[in-house]
Amino acid sequence: MNRPSYLRLVRTSAWYDLVVTAGFATPWTYRLLHDLMSSLGAGELPALDPIQVLYANLMGSLVVVWSVLRIVRALPVYGLYDGIARVLFATWQAYALGQGAFRLLWIFLAFEVAFGIAQLAPWLTRVRAASGDGSAVR
Repeated sequence: MNRPSYLRLVRTSAWYDLVVTAGFATPWTYRLLHDLMSSLGAGELPALDPIQVLYANLMGSLVVVWSVLRIVRALPVYGLYDGIARVLFATWQAYALGQGAFRLLWIFLAFEVAFGIAQLAPWLTRVRAASGDGSAVR
């Protein structure tokens, strides 16, 4: 897990998150992003309301901070945590798509799944190897 390639993956996923979510971090940038996404014609977004904007800003702010942490100080364990978070995000994105959500969400779902698999696979391999010889995973 301490291999440079894994840490590069952790940083790459962080850069992706930063670019994709920075627009959600403030009410002003979210309004611009909402207008842009609405104009793409991939489905209709609901009209802006204060609670929707609040939740978008909370999500955007948290993801921006999490992204910067992984860019500035990439650690293998952050890849594990990020992979777990991506499983959760992908689950809720798939649920929303099943409920008729904005079709552009399929693109984001694909990235969540890809980065999630890439970041969790080394950990799962490590757990399998440790369970095969009876040693604990550290």
